[in-house]
Amino acid sequence: MTPAPGPAGLAEAKPARTPGPAAMIAVEDLVTLVRTYNPNSDADLIRRAYAYGRRMHEGQIRHSGEPYFTHPVAVAAILTEMRLDDATIVTALLHDCIEDTKSTWTEIAAEFGPEIAELVDGVTKLTNLQLSSSEAKQAENFRKLLIAMSRDLRVILVKLSDRLHNMRTIKSLRPDKQIRKARETMDIYAPLAGRMGMQWMREELEDLAFRVLNPEARNSIIRRFLTLQREAGDVVQRISTDIKLELEREGIGAEVHGRAKKPYSVWRKMQQKELSFSRLSDIYGFRVICGTEGECYRILGAIHQRWRAVPGRFKDYISQPKSNGYRSIHTTVSGRDGKRVEVQIRTREMHEVAEAGVAAHWAYRDGARVENRFAVDPARWIATLTERFEEGDHDEFLEHVKLEMYSDQVFCFTPKGEVVQLPKGATPIDFAYAIHTRIGHACVSARVDGLRVPLWTRLKNGQSVEIITAEGQRPQASWIDIAVTGRAKAAIRRSLREEDRDRFVKLGQELARVAFEHVGRKVTDKALTTAARQLGVKDRVELLARLGSAELTARRVVEVLYPELAARAGDEVDAARPVAGLPDGAAFSRAPCCQPVPGERIVGITYRGRGIVAHAIDCDVLAEFEEQPDRWVDLRWHEGRHPAAHAVRLEMTIANDAGVLGRICTLIGDQKANISDLVFKDRKPDYYRLIVEVELRDVEHLHTVMTALEAESDVAQIARHRDPARKP
Repeated sequence: MTPAPGPAGLAEAKPARTPGPAAMIAVEDLVTLVRTYNPNSDADLIRRAYAYGRRMHEGQIRHSGEPYFTHPVAVAAILTEMRLDDATIVTALLHDCIEDTKSTWTEIAAEFGPEIAELVDGVTKLTNLQLSSSEAKQAENFRKLLIAMSRDLRVILVKLSDRLHNMRTIKSLRPDKQIRKARETMDIYAPLAGRMGMQWMREELEDLAFRVLNPEARNSIIRRFLTLQREAGDVVQRISTDIKLELEREGIGAEVHGRAKKPYSVWRKMQQKELSFSRLSDIYGFRVICGTEGECYRILGAIHQRWRAVPGRFKDYISQPKSNGYRSIHTTVSGRDGKRVEVQIRTREMHEVAEAGVAAHWAYRDGARVENRFAVDPARWIATLTERFEEGDHDEFLEHVKLEMYSDQVFCFTPKGEVVQLPKGATPIDFAYAIHTRIGHACVSARVDGLRVPLWTRLKNGQSVEIITAEGQRPQASWIDIAVTGRAKAAIRRSLREEDRDRFVKLGQELARVAFEHVGRKVTDKALTTAARQLGVKDRVELLARLGSAELTARRVVEVLYPELAARAGDEVDAARPVAGLPDGAAFSRAPCCQPVPGERIVGITYRGRGIVAHAIDCDVLAEFEEQPDRWVDLRWHEGRHPAAHAVRLEMTIANDAGVLGRICTLIGDQKANISDLVFKDRKPDYYRLIVEVELRDVEHLHTVMTALEAESDVAQIARHRDPARKP
């Protein structure tokens, strides 16, 4: 039995297939396609939309040279294969009108009603999203995509069909555009189609993208299939016949369809399992469609009696359906000649949902909406897809949305028998957070099927999981790499941030206490609240957190509240001996190559005739003394207020305009810093490059001066100037 063409690539009854891309379907043929599943369709509405779209796109040509309107008609035809309602078909005919023609939302609403106008507008907005752009932009566009989905999922159905037709006709684009579109299809649209339950569309999108991204690999797999068929004959026909005979013996009436798997599916399996084509076994798939759920399990028993089941390859999605409504039994058996084959068993109702996915909600049959009890409510499905998305960093959001699109599912049980759905590869940590965030935070280990297992254990279908908790346990940073679900990762990151904040607040409280005692004052909530208000910080807790994280110095807080006391306390540092660790009587100086200032880490080097010279710990000159450890001296700056007597060279590029240099000098003076030297390095008609030597108190003073200069619009560049050639 040779598979007939169809969305799933299997031999199944379908409406008449649409013509190839070179021909445009006539309006009456499109009406006929719709009426094959919806005799009560509003043919006049479709005819008016067809005429309107054709008129709007008049004169527009595709890259292939065809009239542009062939594309909207082809998209509408694809949607008829899913048996969708009139509004969706009309939206397909008009989906490019607002973007590419003089048509407007108001005009479409007046002509075809607000529902269709909203759908067309939604597709237009999705078309304008650059989903393969920079990461931050991509995250924001993913959010917009999900918002559009939540309003009306039919917008996504039209967009997916639009992408499918564009991929079918992609050869007319430039090679670089083909690659960009193919990657976007592989990364976003194919997994989205799969997540929505439209596996046939996912497989075709993947295969079309695979043809662009790796044509050599695809052609190689096709050649091997042809060779295999020549050597072994029509394997699909023989195995299909075997299954039918076995079912007839059991008195079960069912349809059996078989096929070889798509080239990309084979390639992905080869890559994942690191196997050559000759070692792949389950490259054939078969589907058995029957009447009732009971027959599904009878068929499973008959197949397992006739052929040996492959351990670990059984999934029962009838008793545990996927969130998009998918129901089926999957099993893999060793068939004829020892070849492994995958068999899917489902009822006709289940098959309709498996083919259409979430789109089954809108499907028509015989002029009425199909009342399929397995079709999932789109609003509920969107909720399950988005419930675990947290507002946060863009990389976290992308991580969650892509995981949700790609994930297959495993079903595990709590000790009470409740089912927990998790992505494939999930761990006990994911299970714990799926139950409750509190359980996740307190998790210390787990029992799987009664056995104690590490937290990094990958869970499998049907396992019973018991989470062991402990009071006082907190999430560990390593859990982020162990967890798989977006919900668990987000909760762990949030807890770690809060824990860091608590630690910083405690540290800040201690720093504030010491600083206040240094000036003879006691730290109080009122004092901290006043300081927070004067420093523009939200509240005293935030002030303490910034103190603990070194974003703010305790001395700055004291200066804001008690400037006179802070100044008196800082006068204790002697400018002649500002460092601790000097031997008695030793001369001291700062290295001219790096010019360290109080607040920076320093090390002393002894020089004959010069005493001890302090270098910044990251000074390049220190490399010369690595083999002379006896010359190194451990130094540190004295605590307290240092005088503004430490020269630092700053290299600046400023605009060559009247008054700019004067403003720069005034700005430095406003920061209580003195200019001790100024040298012009380069003069151009539009800019100056100069080195300014400024006398400063400490590293905080340096940062204050540099920040003020960076904010000046006439300062193009500013950096600290260090010169290794100016050795002591």
